[in-house]
Amino acid sequence: MHLNSFSVSGFRSLTDVADIPIRKPTILAGHNDGGKSALLNALAFLLGKHTLAEDDRTYLSVEGEDESALPVRCEETAVVGSFTLDTWEQKVFGLPEQVQLRRCSGEELVPCLEIWQRLPDDERLHDLSQHLATGLKDLVKEFELTPASTRKPDLEQALRAYGRENASSEGWAPAPSGLDKRMPRYLPFDGKVAKPDDAVKTALVGRFQSHMTDPELKGKLTAIEDEVQDRLRIDAKSLCDHIQTRCPDLTKVSVDPDVSFQQGFKAAPLRIARRAGEAVGLDRTGLGSNRRISLAIWEWTSELLAEEEDTAPATTPGGRGASEPPPVQTIVVYDEPDTHLDYTHQRKIMQLIRAQSKVRNVSVLVATHSMNLIDGVDISDVVHLKLENYRTVVERLGAGLLGDEIDAHLGKIAATVGLRNSVLLHERCFLAVEGETEQRAFPLLFRLCEGLSLQAAGIALWACFNNEGALHLARYLAKHGRTIMLVVDADSRNVSKGIFKTPKLTQFFGPHARRYVTFLGEPEDNAPQEEKFNELEELFRDDVWAQVANKIWAKDDGAWQPADFAALRGQGKFSGAVQEMLQEKSASGPGGKPEMMYELAMALEDANDVPEQLRSVFKRLGELAS
Repeated sequence: MHLNSFSVSGFRSLTDVADIPIRKPTILAGHNDGGKSALLNALAFLLGKHTLAEDDRTYLSVEGEDESALPVRCEETAVVGSFTLDTWEQKVFGLPEQVQLRRCSGEELVPCLEIWQRLPDDERLHDLSQHLATGLKDLVKEFELTPASTRKPDLEQALRAYGRENASSEGWAPAPSGLDKRMPRYLPFDGKVAKPDDAVKTALVGRFQSHMTDPELKGKLTAIEDEVQDRLRIDAKSLCDHIQTRCPDLTKVSVDPDVSFQQGFKAAPLRIARRAGEAVGLDRTGLGSNRRISLAIWEWTSELLAEEEDTAPATTPGGRGASEPPPVQTIVVYDEPDTHLDYTHQRKIMQLIRAQSKVRNVSVLVATHSMNLIDGVDISDVVHLKLENYRTVVERLGAGLLGDEIDAHLGKIAATVGLRNSVLLHERCFLAVEGETEQRAFPLLFRLCEGLSLQAAGIALWACFNNEGALHLARYLAKHGRTIMLVVDADSRNVSKGIFKTPKLTQFFGPHARRYVTFLGEPEDNAPQEEKFNELEELFRDDVWAQVANKIWAKDDGAWQPADFAALRGQGKFSGAVQEMLQEKSASGPGGKPEMMYELAMALEDANDVPEQLRSVFKRLGELAS
């Protein structure tokens, strides 16, 4: 059984969160208390690994209710998963390949696993688990069915098939008995608390479950207990060897698994020693040691999962009997694995996650604040969680609007223009400029005028490069409430087939395109004609051009005068004429327009030398970002 996605309702801050993907990997990002850990616990509840408590039930907020009244909790908590069943499960349980299962609980906190299916017209067939074998035989006889045998599973399968054939409605019904045992394995690693003992138990519990299903061990209760414990000691020895390889300062590492069939896999306390004969428990060591050992355990888990993949029999249709089901999906869950780790070890965590994601039947879910982890995957694999009115909402690039294929397309565009995933998710304001000239000059000019960098102000800068795809990204961000400003030269309106013409901008941003687009050189309404300019370079005064030119592009014969630059205005494209003049009359002339404007911006020391219109744009950007 493979979980593809899940939805949550009535669980802590997750009032109604839908379609969280389970991928290879999925990254959960967001602010503190945004719902990341709650989402992981909700997944554990779906998979039968979390016991619902009263505090897990969401508080209901009733509009217009007296604020002094005690809040009321929701009546039902439910987590719904979209699953793909393997051929063995389809055959044994008589189900289609794609199913929806939910685990829900009411006010009494008693969980039940249900399946969405066609409901039999005969209510006695809604929940077959309530019938004893004799009752099932009576129903089979009443409906004149011919099951494969008189065994209870075969009786139930025959009655389920009859119920589906005689159904006129759909709804939730109790899941077939035994299906709960095919739920994906849940392997959680909590990075917020450095407890390697817990990580050891998590790493070995999956192996314990595998050994318990070994056909050679069935029917030998006492012998099985001893044999499983011995096998786990062998597995633990491999783990200890790996820890010593990664932590060479430790002279001894040992794990002694304690197994009981009555209590399952109880514990596997880990003890270390830096000198022979001085073994101590991890609760007596420092946080740094705990964190490094935890990372080593997580690495070893990857080897464990890969080994299971290599040793698992091939899953060919019809190639297995009912007594030998294929392996179930494993979902490895990391809750802030980067906590307390430096940059180098954060990179190791990302490599570890990639390695685990490549293993067949393994998916990985990571809740993190780390920019390294967020930026290390495709944007379509990032789920951003945030609070609105104290409830968690989900944000995914394009999700619910254009579909996963467009998600990937927008992600490629973002990468092309230099926007990382973390920037797309967290920056407060986006500044799109026309090309390389503005991309190189604007950061310097903004710092000169505003006294801080664009990054410090929370502004993400990217160049469109006359690429229509960049406008697609800008339109998407604007539609989703992000603050966007597009700053281009006034003469861009007239470029043949340009994307900055009014009809094209109206197509992307609607009738209020001027709310998002600023044309440099176009003055305010009713301004005199002589104050209109065509491009960024024309905005700078002639005396500023002369001052900078004398500083960095010394004239071969004499000094630059403001009149030299004034003579170039109105004679075609000003920027091209200035570049040509500087290259012809100075041995140190600029190599191109982007370099010319970059060097100009670098040379300025007084904010008043920056054109007033540009200063106004920067001031407005600062206000938008704050």
